[in-house]
Amino acid sequence: MVSLCKQKKTTMAPKQRVILDTDPGVDDVLALLLALSASPEELELAMISVTYGNVPLQSCLRNVVALFHVLEKEMKWREETGKSTRGFGALNTHKPIVAVGPEHALEDEILAADHFHGADGLHGVHEKQPHLSPADTWRSLFSDEEPQGEKVEPPSYSKYFTPSKAPAHKEILRILKESPENTVTVVAVGPLTNVALAAAEDPETFLRVKELVVMGGAVNVEGNVTPVAEFNCYADTVAAARVYALTSPNPISTMPPVIHGKSFLPPYPAKLSKQLKLTLFPLDITTPLELRKKYFYETIQPITKSGSPLALWIETFMTGIFNKVEAMLGDGSEPGLSLHDPACIWYMLTQDDPAWEPVAKPEDIRIETSGQWTRGMHVVDRRQRAKPDVQSSKVETHPSDPLDATTFDEVPGDDMGWLSANKGNRINRMVKTPGDEKFAAILMDRLFG
Repeated sequence: MVSLCKQKKTTMAPKQRVILDTDPGVDDVLALLLALSASPEELELAMISVTYGNVPLQSCLRNVVALFHVLEKEMKWREETGKSTRGFGALNTHKPIVAVGPEHALEDEILAADHFHGADGLHGVHEKQPHLSPADTWRSLFSDEEPQGEKVEPPSYSKYFTPSKAPAHKEILRILKESPENTVTVVAVGPLTNVALAAAEDPETFLRVKELVVMGGAVNVEGNVTPVAEFNCYADTVAAARVYALTSPNPISTMPPVIHGKSFLPPYPAKLSKQLKLTLFPLDITTPLELRKKYFYETIQPITKSGSPLALWIETFMTGIFNKVEAMLGDGSEPGLSLHDPACIWYMLTQDDPAWEPVAKPEDIRIETSGQWTRGMHVVDRRQRAKPDVQSSKVETHPSDPLDATTFDEVPGDDMGWLSANKGNRINRMVKTPGDEKFAAILMDRLFG
């Protein structure tokens, strides 16, 4: 593993230290760029935890490496043309660890197909702009195998990150263990496999996290991969269910069913020191945050024409996205890209803004892991029945097995403990942003202003 002491140092501690768990397709890359464009006082990107998702794992990793390759060219271009590089303070101050996780979901080796981002995750940008794609020698950075023939020198752009050959979930745990408690936030914008593995291996170390910010799910709106499911959750429902369960006072009450021959992660300990704070950004709040085609081209094209490698790279894959959305809509309306993943980084940068509005009280949102038609659904109780408060809810325990508490505390006519004050998840769902219509301009200004 990589020691924290090898990281670049800054004169002032950042307000936010973030581990970004991501499956880089288009909006993931925009989220990464937004994080790296922050000032060093605003945010430190401590780690990029790469997972499969939009495309297979190695394609996701390639897109992360390509991002740093492009940023190296962009920084050089800005210096040569006298343009300021202060907009990428975090990139030039901190050096994130990059580590990869498994190639598939916890209990499913077949990847959920997502063709929205193109075959490579970035709509063919590697073929269309080959000079902006790194040579395949980058693979040796993450491989234990000794290269054949001449020794391969690390690429110059690797100065911006520290590659790790340890599994991503182990690096997550190491950073949380080496950092003071409640100082590191994990932002997860892909399938939750890496996060679930970390939580399963060492729950108490994982609960040292300040907050887990998740882009995923659809609560009061339709899904985007099925009528009820959002892609990130659908891609690994078991991982999502296990992670959400850590928000419960009794995690066993919402854990996914154990499937013989498939389930390999252990249950959580009967007693945990605290509940996980999980802030959820579902499609309900992220879909309206659109980067529209007309505004995008009006903003990016002059920058591309001036010679910006980053602008050319982004314009290339965004053109693919707009073409895809236009084909999906089929009605001639102006296409836009919903900024699902960048929304979570916007939240990290502006968390103190009172305009961010979560639900008044954490919600019991549970993940359907085995439904034929409802797999990946975020299930909530819409029955409008009164819940007993915690004080009036009597919980009995068996002296030899505290988990027996979950078999008591029942409300008549309520299966699965939806009305119990001692069961169910406690999800902090975000319902309002500081301004849906202004985020696209904020993003573009951060990257190119």
